[in-house]
Amino acid sequence: MKLIALMKKEFHRFFHDPKLVLTMLMPGVVIFVIYTLLGNAIWQKDKDVKYEFEVLLQGESAITQMLETSVAEAGWELTFTPAKDAETARLAVKEGKATAYLSFSENFDEEVAAYTPANGLPAPQVKLFYRAADSDSMAFYTLAETILNAYENSLANKFDFNLGEDFNLSSAEDITLGIMSGLLPFLVVIFVFSACMSITLESVAGEKERGTLSTILVTSVKRSHVALGKIIPLSCIAVIGAASSFLGVVLSMPKLMGMSVGSFMTGFGFLSYFLLFLLIVSIVPLIVSLMTVISAYAKSVKEASAYTSVLMILVMLLSIVSAFVSGIGEWIVAIPVLNSVICMQQILTMSLSVWQSLVAVGLNLAYTALLVLLISKMLSSEKIMFGN
Repeated sequence: MKLIALMKKEFHRFFHDPKLVLTMLMPGVVIFVIYTLLGNAIWQKDKDVKYEFEVLLQGESAITQMLETSVAEAGWELTFTPAKDAETARLAVKEGKATAYLSFSENFDEEVAAYTPANGLPAPQVKLFYRAADSDSMAFYTLAETILNAYENSLANKFDFNLGEDFNLSSAEDITLGIMSGLLPFLVVIFVFSACMSITLESVAGEKERGTLSTILVTSVKRSHVALGKIIPLSCIAVIGAASSFLGVVLSMPKLMGMSVGSFMTGFGFLSYFLLFLLIVSIVPLIVSLMTVISAYAKSVKEASAYTSVLMILVMLLSIVSAFVSGIGEWIVAIPVLNSVICMQQILTMSLSVWQSLVAVGLNLAYTALLVLLISKMLSSEKIMFGN
């Protein structure tokens, strides 16, 4: 009976505390909301995006009309440009100067009409060179592959498509860079978050729990000064973790790319590294301020840790969005944390947008200032600080 009584006591404590119930339910709600928005962004992006394909063409075929019709029906644009020679065309695709290179064997349509698989002769050839690391090139390849395979099946295999060689012109560095640009910003944000979490929760919630904060608040010191007295030193300490993350990124990228440190440093340039550092540093006081708001609201370190865990899930999900959704609009600079992740991704893929990076840094600092004001208000509230 004593066991049942103890169990009832624990269940009563949990279900009669809305904060604990909310803490248990919030992760599922956050995951549902973020994943729903992510799914909508991915599929809506496919509907709304307007591709403009610039394809180099060698040879002639009625298949090009099928491609033009399909592209037009999708609301996209397709321009065929005669290729000077195969080598120049492949180089243009590899360097990103053209979407793809489509090549038909000589007299393709006539050869297809006359071809019989039983005669043992090589079938007419269609070759499509593309870059898997480029979204536009990959979109055209997917469309062309679907149409060509359907047409080939309707003719009972009377021609061959992309037979016998590697038609993906993306280098191993391009593929590695694509993976790295999605993963590294996520890891950097999580490491910075962990560094901030380890030093911030004790700052307000711990002092509230021990009663030492009340001693400070009864003095004449301004609440804004108390807030800044928490945010500034904690941010400076957390910057050590940010600097460590920055150096980790800088020193690991050459190894991931299979390049020497010197050649890699030259390839990115000082501006890219400087903006990368600014983006990492700008999210430190923002995350510290968010955690301080949570710490000021919570009655204990344990409660603050529970709320911060929910915040960490949200930050992780926002950060990982960049690995799956690209080109989602310039409005992304208005979303804290995510703006830095997207800008870091742009820098790592060498598609640097200076103005977007600077705006992201400025907005993160502006959000930090607003949170400092909020913390000042919270410190002035007896209900929040002392439960009165």
